[in-house]
Amino acid sequence: MAIEGKDEQAREPRIRLGMVGGGAGAFIGAVHRMAARLDDQFDLVAGALSSTPEKAIASGRDLGLDPARTYGSYKEMAIREARLKNGIEAVSIVTPNHVHYEAAKEFLRRGIHVICDKPLTSNLADAKKLKKVADESDALFILTHNYTGYPMVRQAREMVQNGDLGKIRVVQVEYPQDWLTEAVEQTGAKQAVWRTDPAQSGAGGSTGDIGTHAYNLASFITGLTLESLAADLDSFVEGRRLDDNAHVLLRFEGGAKGMLWCSQVAPGHENGLKIRVYGTKGGIEWVQADPNYLWFTPFGEPKRLITRNGAGAGAAAARVSRIPSGHPEGYLEAFATIYTEAAHAINAKKKGVKVDKGVIYPTVDDGVKGVAFVEACVASSKKNGAWVKLG
Repeated sequence: MAIEGKDEQAREPRIRLGMVGGGAGAFIGAVHRMAARLDDQFDLVAGALSSTPEKAIASGRDLGLDPARTYGSYKEMAIREARLKNGIEAVSIVTPNHVHYEAAKEFLRRGIHVICDKPLTSNLADAKKLKKVADESDALFILTHNYTGYPMVRQAREMVQNGDLGKIRVVQVEYPQDWLTEAVEQTGAKQAVWRTDPAQSGAGGSTGDIGTHAYNLASFITGLTLESLAADLDSFVEGRRLDDNAHVLLRFEGGAKGMLWCSQVAPGHENGLKIRVYGTKGGIEWVQADPNYLWFTPFGEPKRLITRNGAGAGAAAARVSRIPSGHPEGYLEAFATIYTEAAHAINAKKKGVKVDKGVIYPTVDDGVKGVAFVEACVASSKKNGAWVKLG
């Protein structure tokens, strides 16, 4: 990732990072660790890596952590690390959703920056309480909606802001997967078990897991504010307690309309995130499986392909690109962009200066909107798809 001025001055020291969750067998924990290290901005020095002390110690040993800084609980870690002279400056929270609020609160109240996986919390009441804690803390809160880190997503956002599409009329976003087509949670598969458990995931299944990503991406690119929605949620797999498919109609402030489809029972789709945005002057299309390309069609003109480092790409895309033209950047690089944006913000905070205006990352406010989206979807579906305003 391009870092302004890196050749003219010494690099910043690595930020001392802790992690809550993400122990042995946790997919997303490993992703966060790779993302944190990719641009060499963080150094993992402490962890409370599991809900059981024995697993936490074993996971810490596997990662090469100092046993003295491998903790049996996040509260223990927050208390001790806040007192250490060289304690952690930031913490990654990569647990199931129901733990996010209490864990984040412990660190924010001690002035430790929080980088939290999405969705923000498992319910809207906790989301609003966490926002209050974050607003009152001197520490930063970063939410890892990693798809906002792709260069061509930044390009699309810049084009909307520049008026290249004109006034936005229509937004279509979809995120289908197929990994829950069968009742894999009944086999004990860890990733499926907690995501289909209301006590750990919250009120939304596919809506909370991937629908929040689709909604956040639409909001990030267009800058539109969602006013109300009408949702039809299903749990197609027998015995499943949370939705595994959702069709959602969207009404945005200013008159734009949208449609969102998220599904985890769509055979043939591994991770089919796609967004299309249409305005009075043209349209754009981006597909996560082919992320280095953005299609742009000015009205009445031929369709144009904009590549990550090619003609037509602007400063927003170039700023978060690392690899030369013709070499693809993907999921891990996009995730790392969020971590590096967080590092820029944390370093600016330490110096007491304003962060560069180009630094962008999802905040606690984006997280509250995401949880409000889930709960509005559930409420609408229970009312047979009635229109519901976001809480």
